[in-house]
Formats: sequence, structure tokens, C-alpha cells
Amino acid sequence: MESHKQKILVVDDETSIRRILETRLSMIGYDVVTAGDGEEALVVFRSHSPDLIVLDVMMPKLDGYGVCQELRKQTDVPIIMLTALADVADRITGLELGADDYIAKPFSPKELESRIRSILRRRGSKTSAAGVLNSGVIEVGFLKIDTNKRQVYKESERIRLTGIEYSLLELLVSHSGKSFDRREILHFVWGYTSEQHADTRVVDVHISRLRGKLEDDPNNPELILTARGSGYLFQRIIELEH
Repeated sequence: MESHKQKILVVDDETSIRRILETRLSMIGYDVVTAGDGEEALVVFRSHSPDLIVLDVMMPKLDGYGVCQELRKQTDVPIIMLTALADVADRITGLELGADDYIAKPFSPKELESRIRSILRRRGSKTSAAGVLNSGVIEVGFLKIDTNKRQVYKESERIRLTGIEYSLLELLVSHSGKSFDRREILHFVWGYTSEQHADTRVVDVHISRLRGKLEDDPNNPELILTARGSGYLFQRIIELEH
């Protein structure tokens, strides 16, 4: 058993939800801290440095979108958003602001626990999203990917990626020229099983975010390509390692 407990910050203005999640997550071995509104969430984040944040959207003082936007200016800590919003576009907004995943309310605590385990497992792993250990530096045009440090540089400038974004990029690069459909990507990167319901638009939003950070012209991508009617692939690389 690890001596260091991974810390989860649960942010929700509903006391009952905070108590349920604090109890359940503590019982399975996490150290849990909570906040009841967005402003408090930023204060608790700075004082506790959590490993993952469960973040409600609709909250007083500062909503989840505002919290997510503020956090992404300073950290790539994984964020799972909780949303009761019925409009799909509103749910996707959180992903566009930098959240790693979302769960719609009402939700199953077991499902949330599964998502948390999956994201933290990949964040702490030195294996690629597909489970293949890579070691070294991959250079593709103006991009340099350091697979040991899980860092990406564009023309010598480091590009900040979230853990999910890096795992998605690594999956595609390590299998350059091979297309993955959206459900395969959800399995390899997010850890979804075939039995779990998954919104495949989560993949589309993260691809869009990656293109925005890495491509010279995101509207006409040259690195991360669309496989028509299927999914996505990275341009074929002749040699992956240097």
C-alpha cells in the first residue's frame, strides 16, 4: 500500500453531494477535501494541491466554468465536471475550457469512482495510453515530444498539455499513420469499457484543443488528421525515436 494518499478536491454547493462523495472516496483510500462554491474552491486548491478535482458547474459566487478557466491558467491537474445542464453544448463548454471529462447529474457514485481511478492511473503511469512503454524524444517537424518527461515543445517553447491531452497525443503519435475510431480512443485514453456509456464528443473536443495548441492552422491540420467517417490519426512518421 502506498504511504501517500492521492488527494481529491470535491467542489459542489450541495452539502449532501459533498458528504456522500467525501465518505465514499475516503472509504476507497483517497484523502478528500471539499469546497462549497467556486471562490472557496480556488482557495482550497492553492492550500491543498489536490491530485484531481471533481467540479460542479452550477455554483454561487463563481461557477464551475470560471473555476476551470482560472485553474487552467496555472495547472494541468485533472478536472471532472459534474453538470445538471440538459443542453449538450453547455456540457461540452467545460471540456473546451480544459476539463478532462464530465459526468451528467444525477450520476452513479460508482461511475465517478471508476472515472477517477482511470484518470489518476494514467496520470501516474510511465506507459503510453496504449500501454506501450516509450522512451526518448520524438521529433516531428517543429514539434518535440519528450516521452520520459511527458512534455511537448513547439519550436523550443514548451506547450502546456493536460494529462489527458498528452495521453491522447501519445496514443496517436506512437501509432502514427493508424486511425483510431472515437470509441477506441475513449478506451485507450479515458479507460472506458465497452459496457460504459460514453459521449464520443469528448474525443472531438480534446482533438480540437490539441490542434489549437499544436497546429499552425488548426482549421487545416497537418499533424492530427481526421479519418473520414472513423476517427483520428497522426501523420505517418518514418522514425519515431531519435
